[in-house]
Amino acid sequence: MQQGDGAITGRPIRFAVVGCGRISEKHLEALAKHGEHAEVVAVCDVDAAALCAAAERSGARPFRRVETLLAESDADAVVLCTPSGLHAEQGILVAQSGRHVITEKPMATRWQDGKRLVQACDAAAVRLFVVKQNRQNATVQLLKRAIDAGRFGRIYMVNVNVFWNRPQSYYDSARWRGTWEFDGGALMNQASHYVDLLDWLIGPVESISAFTATLARNIQVEDTGVVNVRWRSGALGSLNTTMLTYPRNMEGSITVIGEKGTVRLGGVAINEIERWEFAEPHQDDERVREASYATTSVYGFGHPRYYENVIGTLRGQAQPETDGREGLRSLELLVGIYLSARDGRTISLPLDY
Repeated sequence: MQQGDGAITGRPIRFAVVGCGRISEKHLEALAKHGEHAEVVAVCDVDAAALCAAAERSGARPFRRVETLLAESDADAVVLCTPSGLHAEQGILVAQSGRHVITEKPMATRWQDGKRLVQACDAAAVRLFVVKQNRQNATVQLLKRAIDAGRFGRIYMVNVNVFWNRPQSYYDSARWRGTWEFDGGALMNQASHYVDLLDWLIGPVESISAFTATLARNIQVEDTGVVNVRWRSGALGSLNTTMLTYPRNMEGSITVIGEKGTVRLGGVAINEIERWEFAEPHQDDERVREASYATTSVYGFGHPRYYENVIGTLRGQAQPETDGREGLRSLELLVGIYLSARDGRTISLPLDY
C-alpha cells in the first residue's frame, strides 16, 4: 500500500525499465537482488529484439512505447536507460503520470532540460533519482570517508584520468551514439561519473577551463578532452579523458594530494587503491586491502547498493542520496566544460543565479 506520506509499504515496489540496452542489464540484475522488496513489472524499447530479451529475462510485460507503458502498467517507479538526450522529456512524462523517476546519467544533455525535469518532479510531488552508482564502490566510499573526516588537511591538488577505448564500431552500433542531441561525447557520456566525483568528493567548483577534440572517431562530439579545475577551497586539478587508448580500456583514476595525505584510486575504473598514505593512522586503514576489487566492466558493482537507497527512500525509511538537485550539480559542471571548450574561455560557476 501507499501511505499518506507517499511511502510504499506492505508489498514489493513495482519498477518499469525503459530502454533495454546494455546498461539496463545492470539495473535488472540489481533489482533481482532486491527481489523481496522490488518487482520489475514492465520493460520498454523500440528495438523488438532487445525488448524480447529483457522481457524474457525479467518476466515483465513488454511495451514498445513509453506512453503505452504509462497508460497500461501499474509501475510505481520508472527507470530510464534510454539515450541521454531523451531522459528529460521522458522523465517529465513519467512524473506527470504520477510515477517516481530514476534516470541514468546524465539526467539531461542541456542545462535547461535538467532544471525542467527537476521542476516537473517537484510539481508532481514524485521522487527523482539520478544514477551515480560509482559513489557506492568500496574504494570510493573509503576515500569519501577520509575526506569527510579531514584526514587530508587542506587538499592541494586533484587529478582525474579516464583513459578508455571506444572503437568506431561502438559508435556505429546505434544511430544516436556520438551525437550532440542524444548522447554527448567522452566527457558527458563515458566520464560523467568521474565529473561527478569532482564535486561530490572535493567540493564546489569555482571555475573550469577546457579543450575538447574529435581526433579519430567519425562522430559529432569529442573523443578526447582536458579540463583544468579550480575549487572554491583553492585546490587545483585536472580531468583528462580520451576514448582513443590503444588497444583497450587502460585507466579510470583519481589522485588526491593534501597537506596530510595522498591517495590514488586506479585500475580500469577506480577499483584499486594504489596509494594510501596519511600522517595519522585511522581504523579505515585496515580496510584498504579488502576494498580493492577486480572488475571486467567499467560500471563497477554499485547498482545493488544504489537501489538500497532508492527502495529505502520509497519505503519512507531513508533520504535520497542522489536526487534531482544532486544530479544538477554534475550536469552544471558538464555544461560548463562544454561552454568553456566552445567559447575558448574560463567558465565560472554557478551557471546562473
